[in-house]
Amino acid sequence: MKSHVLGFPRIGSKRELKFALEAFWKQKITQSELEATASNLRKTNWQIQHNAGLDYVCTGDFSFYDQILDMSITLGVIPERFQQSAPLDLQEYFKLARGDAENNIPAMEMTKWFNTNYHYIVPEISTCTTPRLNAERLISQTKEAIALGFNPKPVIVGPLTYLSLSKGDGGYDVWEKLPEVLAVYCQLLKELAPYCQWIQIDEPILCADVSAQVRKEFAPTYERIVAAAGECNTMLATYFDNLDDNLDLAVSSGCSALHIDLVRGQEQLGRVLAQLPETMLLSVGIVDGRNIWKTDYVRALKVLEKLSAELGSERLWVGSSCSLLHTPVDLLNEVKLDPEIRSWLAFAVQKCHEIKFLSMALAASGDDSELRENIAAIASRRNSSRVHNPQVKERLDKITPEMLQRQSPYAQRKEEKDRPVLPEFPTTTIGSFPQTKEIRQQRLAFKKGEIGEAEYNEFIKDQIGMIVRKQEELGLDVLVHGEPERNDMVEYFGQQLAGFCFTDFGWVQSYGSRCVKPPVIFGDISRPAAMTVEWLTYAQSLTDKPLKGMLTGPVTILCWSFIRDDLPRETVCKQLALAIRDEVLDLEQAGIRIIQIDEAALSEGMPVKQREHGVYLEWAVDAFRLATTGVTDSTQIHTHMCYSKFNTIIESIAAMDADVISIESSRSKMRLLDCFRDFEYPNEIGPGVWDIHSPRIPSTEEIISLLKRACEYIPRERIWVNPDCGLKTRDWPETIASITNMVAAAKALRTQE
Repeated sequence: MKSHVLGFPRIGSKRELKFALEAFWKQKITQSELEATASNLRKTNWQIQHNAGLDYVCTGDFSFYDQILDMSITLGVIPERFQQSAPLDLQEYFKLARGDAENNIPAMEMTKWFNTNYHYIVPEISTCTTPRLNAERLISQTKEAIALGFNPKPVIVGPLTYLSLSKGDGGYDVWEKLPEVLAVYCQLLKELAPYCQWIQIDEPILCADVSAQVRKEFAPTYERIVAAAGECNTMLATYFDNLDDNLDLAVSSGCSALHIDLVRGQEQLGRVLAQLPETMLLSVGIVDGRNIWKTDYVRALKVLEKLSAELGSERLWVGSSCSLLHTPVDLLNEVKLDPEIRSWLAFAVQKCHEIKFLSMALAASGDDSELRENIAAIASRRNSSRVHNPQVKERLDKITPEMLQRQSPYAQRKEEKDRPVLPEFPTTTIGSFPQTKEIRQQRLAFKKGEIGEAEYNEFIKDQIGMIVRKQEELGLDVLVHGEPERNDMVEYFGQQLAGFCFTDFGWVQSYGSRCVKPPVIFGDISRPAAMTVEWLTYAQSLTDKPLKGMLTGPVTILCWSFIRDDLPRETVCKQLALAIRDEVLDLEQAGIRIIQIDEAALSEGMPVKQREHGVYLEWAVDAFRLATTGVTDSTQIHTHMCYSKFNTIIESIAAMDADVISIESSRSKMRLLDCFRDFEYPNEIGPGVWDIHSPRIPSTEEIISLLKRACEYIPRERIWVNPDCGLKTRDWPETIASITNMVAAAKALRTQE
């Protein structure tokens, strides 16, 4: 019985790749030094998989920025606006993802990878796109693994998923390029096949809602794919949900093996077994690649025993549900974590070991002592009084429908006389301002005990004062306190809520060099004390302009944490909503009359299948309303969302009944607002006019153009002017320059009809 993972985290256990990338971008290290770091990380990752006893190591899963961008490079699918060399050098590669500030060329779009918190670079295809193979990355990494004595299994994104996630330039139908793209795929497989026994082809789109085009093209596409691989075996990898309506496609692919996700798609197993051809092996993802809880060995072994009896062990592989990209690297680094809670967890390194243990235990060669330890850990978590709080459950039971409604509808609220008086096209930011090196150093010194609480608090006050003054100088209409005291928009709140715990090195990649350290929700959630009131009231005391309080919403905290797997997500979200509701009411009582509750992850939390969206959106919207509707009409509620597919959820966004919503829209040049042509959004909206994920500074003229386009969709009296997202990752010079242009654009539009 073979064992493997679908991919391994590439950032390093101490974020080595992040620091090397950022040093390279700042010209502090050379390209050869960056490549040396990458080579060492690949070797380490392969050694981890090998030492665990897995039969194959993954190649091609390492990327300097994003695996979908890498596939675009491999296929030669590069937007025309970028200068190209053959092959594309590393500096040009990064310009695709980050933009070319020197030549004022915007970056490619970025959006969420299915319903995860990982962002991928969206391929752009036009009538002028001419795919051509660049197999250097995949072949060189595979050769590298072989030279080190490892057995490689290259991983590539399949053609149908790739095209399904691509966008056509100017409305171009990307499927017209399938013959050319497929020809390059086939060429790639032919060149890669001599170096490996297996090639993993990821088609997660088969677990989502596929288009009629995918169903039409699947059989002829995979007939060519399998033929191109020749004697090399191909594994069709699916994950993130059940195959459901697309099972017939998957089992008829002609591939040597099919991988299915039995963590998020356990219901499919019976149907898969009934339809699996005798010529096809089955790889089962039974170890969770997206969460950090230990695998329940007893439960997993029952499934594997059934499968082995039906298929035979020679037709069965054991693996991770999906790539381990979504989990931290190594639990052994967490020396400060509570020992009992640590005994409940497994990171990527430990998951590799779990996979091998399960394959060995099924062959009656597993370690009985490890099985006993696992049983004890699972029981400890299930029965722990630290996990269960009867008072939280009692409060949930007392939620009433009235708690989900504002006192008055928006049309009446906006006329409330006690609301702040603002000009047309009011300007604001999304919340955070640059987290400078000085802020990070002081936070670390406080964490290490090198400075006291009083000294640290005085430093934060100074920072808030400076940020408020700069905003006044720049002419912003609604200010924020800048969040210098916050390490992360989720972690900061989790640290003040009961039911959370935190790691020191539990980092996962969000995009590029951007890493996040999700909190762990291990128990019932409550708010012991106010979390933001002191800092926000201090900031408001420094200015006569309205200051916006910043909170993270319940759905986003849920989605950006490692959550419990012993409760429904809806229940955990309600617990969070009640905690945020308490904070909102305390802020209002303290005199903060504009409060933003960010739900950046609303669309990310949706199931991958559209037919399941309705149930999710109903409880997600209810959670937002539960958190926000206790305030009076004179308090203005804002929210913010990132990279949401608004056309599919616009009615649910309206149902949230926020007074103002700000959204990402600059990279798409306001195309995200197309949905507002057919749906009259009733409240106010701030379409992002500045892409903060790129170092490029937008001009005043560009922002005016974007806002004029927004006016085609939304009445000008309901438009706010703001960046796409928070400014935490930006430097001060570009922040000041961009806000200056943004404010100038708003002032210019106020004088125009």
